[in-house]
Amino acid sequence: MTTVSVFGGMGFLGRRLARRLVTEGATVRVAVRHPERARSSLGAANLDQVAVFGADVRDAASVAAAVAGVDAVVNAVSAYVERDGVTFAGVHEQGAATVAREAAAAGVARLVLVSGIGADPESQSPYIRVRGRGELEVRRAFPGATIVRPGAMFGPGDALFGTLADLARLLPVLPLIGGGGTRLQPVYVEDVAEAIARILADPGTAGRTYELAGPVVYTLRELVEITLRLIGRWRLLVPVPFAVAEVQARLFELLPSPPLTTGQVDLLKSDNVASGALPGFRELNIQPKAVEEVVPTYIGRSRATESD
Repeated sequence: MTTVSVFGGMGFLGRRLARRLVTEGATVRVAVRHPERARSSLGAANLDQVAVFGADVRDAASVAAAVAGVDAVVNAVSAYVERDGVTFAGVHEQGAATVAREAAAAGVARLVLVSGIGADPESQSPYIRVRGRGELEVRRAFPGATIVRPGAMFGPGDALFGTLADLARLLPVLPLIGGGGTRLQPVYVEDVAEAIARILADPGTAGRTYELAGPVVYTLRELVEITLRLIGRWRLLVPVPFAVAEVQARLFELLPSPPLTTGQVDLLKSDNVASGALPGFRELNIQPKAVEEVVPTYIGRSRATESD
């Protein structure tokens, strides 16, 4: 039986991956910064058999403890906001390197790093740049690591359609960041979890980089319009320059759960679509679900009480 340690195992992707691996018979550890919170959540989800390790990717000793004796490690830790001592570089570059080094030192057979489409060590965006540099650091420390680059992920509780729907219910006007022309290829989070599970089960995927994108490319405006149709609302859509959106995002980041972050604004400055030059779902024999198949199951008129 395979033992897998999932860093960020209570995050949007991580908790789905943990559940899928348990279903397939793996022994799963989740390595998180807040272990008591994780134990409570796992108990509520009937996943008491998942072991919880208190670990911070910026702390080598805690990482070493979480990877000791496992067969595989998945690093699904992500940070979209820099605050409380958490920085993009600390998590996505130094943190990713620490997990890779400790996994290699422990003799772990497989390592998967969850990065993102568009990761680029030369990018002008601090967020995109550190994700690219993190990939390089992981390759240096663990040459056989598999890198997974998902597009913008959607599913219940997401920061994409869920946030758009919440904003549309609150505001009479919706901003279109950068004019709304940015192209995105959203991917269902459960499909990404399935892809990682298949990658772990196939030794031939070691050392490769996969781009995981949904079957359809949309503009940001189209995604907003889809959301509005689903919740039965009409809203005025107003183009907002990136510079203005960055100022708004910095103010939002003062909130406990910001609806927009500077990292997300950076991601919208260029198209977020698969390059087509790397393997993806097809090579893993997965047919990814489209937005129209999944989003109506969790975003819809039922949550709307107003008549507008």
